[in-house]
Amino acid sequence: METAPAKTLQKRQVLFLAILFLLWEAGSEEIRYSMPEETESGSFVANLAKDLGLRVGELATRGTRIHYKGNKQLLQLDITTGNLLLYEKLDREVLCRATDPCILHFQLLLENPVQIIQADLQLTDINDHSPEFLEREMLLKIPESVQTGTVFPLKIAQDFDIGSNTVQNYTISPNSHFHVVTHHRGDGKKYPELVLDKALDREQQPELSLTLTALDGGAPPRSGATTVRIEVVDINDNAPEFLQSVYEVQIPENSPLNSLVVAVSARDLDAGTYGKVAYALFQGDEVTQPFVIDEITGEISLKRALDFEATRFYNVEIAATDGGGLSGKCTVAIEVVDVNDNAPELTMSRLISSIPENSPETVVAVFSVSDPDSGENERPLDREERAEYNITITVTDMGTPRLKTEHNITVLVSDVNDNAPAFTQTSYTLWVLENNSPALHIGSVSATDSDAGANAQVTYSLLPPPDPLLPLASLVSINPDNGHLFALTSLDYEALRAFEFRVGATDRGSPALSSQALVRVLVADANDNAPFVLYPLQNASAPCTELVPRAAEPGYLVTKVVAVDGDAGQNAWLSYQLLKATEPGLFGVWAHNGEVRTARLLSERDAPKQRLVVLVKDNGEPPLSASVTLHVLLVDGFSQPYLPPPEAEAAAAAPADPLTVYLVVALASVSSLFLFSVLVFVAVRLCRRGGAGSAGRCPVPEGHFPGHLVDVSGMGTLSQSYQYEVCLTGGTGTGEFKCLKPILPTFPLQDTVREIKENPTVRNSFLFN
Repeated sequence: METAPAKTLQKRQVLFLAILFLLWEAGSEEIRYSMPEETESGSFVANLAKDLGLRVGELATRGTRIHYKGNKQLLQLDITTGNLLLYEKLDREVLCRATDPCILHFQLLLENPVQIIQADLQLTDINDHSPEFLEREMLLKIPESVQTGTVFPLKIAQDFDIGSNTVQNYTISPNSHFHVVTHHRGDGKKYPELVLDKALDREQQPELSLTLTALDGGAPPRSGATTVRIEVVDINDNAPEFLQSVYEVQIPENSPLNSLVVAVSARDLDAGTYGKVAYALFQGDEVTQPFVIDEITGEISLKRALDFEATRFYNVEIAATDGGGLSGKCTVAIEVVDVNDNAPELTMSRLISSIPENSPETVVAVFSVSDPDSGENERPLDREERAEYNITITVTDMGTPRLKTEHNITVLVSDVNDNAPAFTQTSYTLWVLENNSPALHIGSVSATDSDAGANAQVTYSLLPPPDPLLPLASLVSINPDNGHLFALTSLDYEALRAFEFRVGATDRGSPALSSQALVRVLVADANDNAPFVLYPLQNASAPCTELVPRAAEPGYLVTKVVAVDGDAGQNAWLSYQLLKATEPGLFGVWAHNGEVRTARLLSERDAPKQRLVVLVKDNGEPPLSASVTLHVLLVDGFSQPYLPPPEAEAAAAAPADPLTVYLVVALASVSSLFLFSVLVFVAVRLCRRGGAGSAGRCPVPEGHFPGHLVDVSGMGTLSQSYQYEVCLTGGTGTGEFKCLKPILPTFPLQDTVREIKENPTVRNSFLFN
């Protein structure tokens, strides 16, 4: 029978072990340090005493030590100074391979009192590896008939660095036939492709040798080079094409050797040797790739054991090459599935080697348990998967009857910002009808964050567009809180039919995480443009007239109305119809092409001038239309003189305006009266000067009317000047003409008019006579 002290000790030990089992994962504090790889051993990392808020002497009195996961010593602690130093030079590529970031976990143990602090050391990458091609020379067989712009895949260079220190760009030695383009692969790596710029000529240059150089992004950059040898071969029309560009497959890590992974297949439409396809690993990396391919069947099998804990994913590129040298490429993405092939690892740190039997509850050791496997085989805490754990600790003694005590512990897993916002779609397509009102809600994007609190609060924003000429800020806006998108301006389909941009979703964690989605806006056409007639021109100064011989047969092509519509789709479908005609039934318009043709034989009774009005209408809703007027002249033959257009003839035949007629008659009357008065005055003057009794002259009483000569120059329809002597009868008082005969010399009419104006006596005599 056990004594009471023994039972108490057992209870303490069991409780102690259960509590220590949780200490590794449930440390209350965490410290993270960062240091570049390849730093010399003994280098200073941090001062623990300062970071923990302790005096230097406290580290020694509290028995501070470092506990490493896996018992591999990475750091050393100087108890006297509190400095944490590197134990040895650390190589990131050896410790973490391609894992990024490279974080090494350790614990700080303080014995008295017991305190466990989680700590991490992040190794940052330095550019200590140059890009390397696995082959010193690549061979390409290219037919001389290949068109310019054809792309040829090239093998990539390996660089064990990560981030910007890995391969960033490829260049080719200067030449007149090819240039190289660098593309992004799905796993983040970049690969080169050779593009043909100038046609090859086998007779002129049967072989080319180029240097392909891979450059990383380090400062300064490192590089690696290989030779690309190109053989120009005879014509081979078709390159092999794989049935799938990407094959995705999963394989357990404990798969036996030579087991089938997947079979790829490519076909070539050529015949004979040019149609036979041979498969090969494109990179040809027999060292890093645990796979092999059958060059005839395309079956990929396992040649070396897999290890999930070492490499979880493989991207294997396969090349299919025909007998003429043309090749195609595909990618096989292989995911290694974890199996429970690793036993849990126990790491023990003793604090006290022996204790007195009557000691109170004392921590004697710290241990941790880890498992390199994944999933159910081993997993860390994940709040998004399970935020709360209820642990029941049961203590049972060995007495009779057995007694037990239970204690419940609730563990709440606090959130860290380890999940970026995820959009519900990788891309969104939004339709907007043109001529929209500004500030119109055109759609929404949505992203969710599986974290909690501020780590799950998402803010939306517009990212700079790839096209710097796109005025995105004046086209759309986004509500930062809910992701609603608005059109800021009225969109015009004829000016901008589509545009795309990226939106970002950022949480409020520290550091903040973000993701992106593509938004493509398509502008739908509205029927806002009426048809426009290109022919016949409607703004010409003279209308266009078409001639039709009267002997024309039915279906004779008179002319064709040509119109366009600025809209698209059915809004731009045009139909033609005859709206008006001088003689209905004489002409017809084809609805779909606008051709105007005769509908029957012409007769003499048909008017020679025909006026047609053609309506052009689109198929929009509601439809828009335009009309055009055609003038058609019916002639007996094309040798008949061209008749004037109807508008010109109508203008000539139109009656004169009555007001115009009245003005012309009045002007003519006044002019005639003035001329007659001048003639009378001149005659009176001549008769007064002539005297009476002259032979051949008119007898005039002396002193009654002076004679005068009248000069009538060649004006109006007269072709020469004439002079007349005017004599008036005397003594009658009537002033009648007695005779009128031409005489010489002449007196200018201008002088007579001037005398009338200057001499009042003459002017009065002229007015009264």
